Amino acid sequence: MTWEIILVFLIIGATIVLFAFEVFPIDKISFCIIAALLLTGLVTPEEAVSGFSNKAVITILCLMILAIGLEENGAISWLAKGLKVLKSWPMVLAMVAVMLIAGSISAFVSSTAVVIVFIKIVAELKQKYQMPPGKLLLPISFASILGGSCTLMGTSTNLLVNNISSRYTGERLGFFEFSLMGITFLGISVLIIALFYRFLPKNAAGLSDKYDLDRYLLTLTVDPESSLVGKKLGDSFMFKESDITVLRITRNRLDQNLLNKEMEIHANDVILLHCSLENLQWMRGQGYFEVDVEHLDQIKPGSSTQIKRVGGKRKKKDDPDTQETEKEKDAVLLELLLLPGSRFVGRTLAELKRMIVPRAIPLAVNKRKKLTSLQRRLYQSNREFTRLRVGDRLLIQTDPDYVPNFENSNNLAVLNQFEGRPPSTVIKRNLSILILLGTVALAATGVFEVMTSVITGTLAMLLFKCVELNRIYEKINWQIIFLLAGMIPLGIAMSNAEADKWITQVLLEYMSGQQPMIVIGILFLTTMLLSSVVSNNATAIIMAPIGISLANGLELDVKPFILSVMFAANFSFFTPLGYQTNALIFSMGIYRFKHFLVIGGIISVVLWIVATLLLSSMF
Repeated sequence: MTWEIILVFLIIGATIVLFAFEVFPIDKISFCIIAALLLTGLVTPEEAVSGFSNKAVITILCLMILAIGLEENGAISWLAKGLKVLKSWPMVLAMVAVMLIAGSISAFVSSTAVVIVFIKIVAELKQKYQMPPGKLLLPISFASILGGSCTLMGTSTNLLVNNISSRYTGERLGFFEFSLMGITFLGISVLIIALFYRFLPKNAAGLSDKYDLDRYLLTLTVDPESSLVGKKLGDSFMFKESDITVLRITRNRLDQNLLNKEMEIHANDVILLHCSLENLQWMRGQGYFEVDVEHLDQIKPGSSTQIKRVGGKRKKKDDPDTQETEKEKDAVLLELLLLPGSRFVGRTLAELKRMIVPRAIPLAVNKRKKLTSLQRRLYQSNREFTRLRVGDRLLIQTDPDYVPNFENSNNLAVLNQFEGRPPSTVIKRNLSILILLGTVALAATGVFEVMTSVITGTLAMLLFKCVELNRIYEKINWQIIFLLAGMIPLGIAMSNAEADKWITQVLLEYMSGQQPMIVIGILFLTTMLLSSVVSNNATAIIMAPIGISLANGLELDVKPFILSVMFAANFSFFTPLGYQTNALIFSMGIYRFKHFLVIGGIISVVLWIVATLLLSSMF
């Protein structure tokens, strides 16, 4: 083993740790990788930045633009609109139908975009028809992953593995070459989830009550003219409201920790509370409190109290502020989900107020569940406690005219809106769908390569004004692009240092003379386990060269090895860490880790066995 190989392994090990514990954002980790490779001399400067011009990266970038065009014009929502008829179906059949629809769309559109749209649809189904999100969202995430594995352009992992295969062997995967196998995996997984769907949470609201996941954190300042001034907490008119929990009262910058029913409310008291969305909207409409986001930075985590109710103020008709309050009633409340890459991530509510006012006022934040214990330890300072993270839900008040700005904002999903939204242009929606179909047809028939086809489709989107360039710059998930740009040089470094060949030689010592089925099974399992803690794209870049070298060393057909890495890197089901859609669903607080571990674990084991049998039959 040379020192270059040792350096490569050290960088790979550090990368896995950084990804697994989410110490830094993935784009920052990518820059760390590029810098480390350059400083150690494992790659040349040209190789270090080659990821930005890689064919797979350009193809993925164009696919993101196509997905943005479809989402901007309501095409994905329109395709999924038929879900509303499922309200009268048995839950298990409705879940199966949703999975098949999500999987079918994900075969041609970014799985992340599909899941984001379905989150909105499921939220509407819950609000209007009381359909439990817990029975739908995890199956949707799994189905989108499996559906993306059915075509070459279905996931970025497929494109990356195809690019590596072309570079190492000269062989390319066909557009539908592995579709039958992918559909088989999708069908098996749908059947498994249908059999175990009772294990999914029955009622998202029940989980929310247990973990306070549907309650918002906010601070309210009592107006000096409030009728509550001088009253006891126990005598306040909202004392009987069970959906409002007082966490702390701050008076003259001092926390009042000994809260009880006899405590007197003073003017300008700053009250920290948890409140349901419905009660918050009611208080806003009645003008009971002056909302104050500046004090939210002073909150300390872990607050507790014995008192759970607090009252407010009802504005008088002759109050000079009544007119302003009535105007606020006409404002729109939006519930936003922060997605990866949002410019709001890392900001406090007070900072956010300065960023978006006068367009909107941030009212409250619902903190996501943390994925790792390390992250929990990072939340120690008062300001850090209220910094927004990916998966947090933000409640804002804005003018109806500004609603489109938030719907089109950088990596935000509007989960709930209390005013109607203008329908998208039908012509542009249909054009977007036709452009996608044309792009798929060009790639599937072999008229053009996939990259040429998606570039042509992107150009059509721009020429027909289905999407604007400024919207593209805002909505592209640049974290994924930088992740790929950082990981591709790592794959080059492995090749330069011959680390992949060294690993292959070690594996050949143990696998020489073994049945191809055993070799494929070990490769598939190793890749799948790595994908559970590292991103699927990073796993593919690391494992694909190893799989190809292993096939050459054993003098076996390389195609089953390529497909093994591709499928296994995608199949990250038993943890919410490896795949972005799983992390997004988990962060909403509906599921616990055990749901991924049990249901995802069963699916992973079954698919591992089935894939090993199918792939080994290709020899």
